[in-house]
Amino acid sequence: MYVPIILGTARKGRQSEKVANFIFEQCKKNGLDTEIIDVRDFLIGATDNSKKISESKKLTKIVKNSDGLIIVSPEYNHSFPGELKIMLDMLFEEYSGKAVGICGVSGGNFGGTRMVEELNKLILTINMIPTNTPLYFPDVKDMFDLNGKTKNEKLIKRSRIFFGVLKKYINASKKLK
Repeated sequence: MYVPIILGTARKGRQSEKVANFIFEQCKKNGLDTEIIDVRDFLIGATDNSKKISESKKLTKIVKNSDGLIIVSPEYNHSFPGELKIMLDMLFEEYSGKAVGICGVSGGNFGGTRMVEELNKLILTINMIPTNTPLYFPDVKDMFDLNGKTKNEKLIKRSRIFFGVLKKYINASKKLK
């Protein structure tokens, strides 16, 4: 299964990058083919979401070839970053029927729960299928060492559950097509 990871923030000093790298490693351990799709590589003007621009063509190819997606995003003001919204707005049909797992990232205690709620609304609007098991990364600065590694066994256990559910959703979504 090919399941790309969308890193949903372009902010400098982003802690979400550590999470995306952790998820990348866990994808490999769970037998998934993956790559990190960085929203920084898809920054466009807010009104320029034409299917003809090179960023849109590049994203189309990735999404069409994917079996599902994972989105890693921080919570900004109870929602998700604008650049993630613009990136997701580039396509529509290509997302339809794709299962998606969401990883919420936060410097606070809740791990991006409000962002996940808001992102689920958009995910459903573009006909994607969000899993019922998001993976939360609260107090993200305390979860990883300076090299981006974690020894948090609870996090590793929760990630196994996350990937098990995501694989089930991907398999079910393939049967619907």
